[in-house]
Amino acid sequence: MTSKARLLAAIQRKIPDRLPVTTHHVMPYFLEKYMHGISFSKFFDYFGLDPIHWTVPHKPDESQGTYYDPQQDEAEFLESRRIVSDAWRITFENISNPEYMTIRYRIVTPKGELTMVTQSNAYTTWVVEHLIKAKRDIDLIGEYVTTPLCDVEQVNREAEAFGDRGLIRGHICCFDVYGQPGTWQDACCLVGTEKMIMATYDDPEWVHTLLKILQTRKLGFVRSLKGAHYDILELGGGDASTTVISPRLFRKFVAPYDSEIIAAAHDARQRIVYHTCGGMMPILEDIAAMGPDAMETFTPPGMGADVDLAEAKRRIGAKVCMIGGFDQGEYLQRSTPEETRAAVRRCFEAAGANGGYILAPSDHFFDAQPELIAAFADEARKCVYEA
Repeated sequence: MTSKARLLAAIQRKIPDRLPVTTHHVMPYFLEKYMHGISFSKFFDYFGLDPIHWTVPHKPDESQGTYYDPQQDEAEFLESRRIVSDAWRITFENISNPEYMTIRYRIVTPKGELTMVTQSNAYTTWVVEHLIKAKRDIDLIGEYVTTPLCDVEQVNREAEAFGDRGLIRGHICCFDVYGQPGTWQDACCLVGTEKMIMATYDDPEWVHTLLKILQTRKLGFVRSLKGAHYDILELGGGDASTTVISPRLFRKFVAPYDSEIIAAAHDARQRIVYHTCGGMMPILEDIAAMGPDAMETFTPPGMGADVDLAEAKRRIGAKVCMIGGFDQGEYLQRSTPEETRAAVRRCFEAAGANGGYILAPSDHFFDAQPELIAAFADEARKCVYEA
């Protein structure tokens, strides 16, 4: 099988020729520090992993008076090109900080401004001042926020160029400047996770109003995906894991919104992987019931979550493809190659039966030993399904 056929077979819960093995986003920090700055594509070739090509090109909706943000030179954290309008303009200024790159963003609308401050280091970007500070701020978003459309032609050009090398993967649009693919997760980026949790008790109707505003924007993007040659798109994020919120909050404030997005994606003939980097065991069936084609990241206890891979396979393995489950902290950084190979075998034995499983680290990694990645990939290639 080609890598593309192998990965798609697993996503369709079929049995491929061998265990598919890949990784999530390849972090530039890792490539610079450990791999002499090689490209994403060469990373997969070097280690013999099944490749994934990420692309999320956006385009404006000229009928709605939107256009590319002239202030944005390049895509930023989980962003494509920002789409703005005369009523939704984004400006930014650098703030002097000796330790971190610090940027203040302003979203300017006819009825007021919203501001957000982010900081970045060599690893990642985070929010230090959230966009939504008062409940009335969501009124500005509801009235003026723009909706990006998928640039289907660009996706298809990249898919054709990538061919059978591997999967074409994207994600549901995030909020401008800083957000996440899932509806609840997007809201947590804008409000702050703790404040969002408190608001579900203090003012649940306000929370539902915000979630509906964000969901409407995402649904507009999803409907524009028709004809795009994606293999799978990511929805979700860690703020909906049971490491962060209770199963009750998941069922009330996450599943109702994201299940509608999954249904709309299926209407657009797109597949969805639901990403939960954190605790999953109490909500495995709840996530599967939302109807995604695949679930990730099945983070084990050694990485701070709770997943028993064999138990997860028993409970939901017949319903969705499972992606992840590998402890990259221990077995891509601190172990011997023999221990890494044994960990690969344990994952295969736990979740590989009858296909429907893709071996991958349980999310990003920044630091890893190349010889352990090589052992990880090589042992996975030896995990062959019997004819």
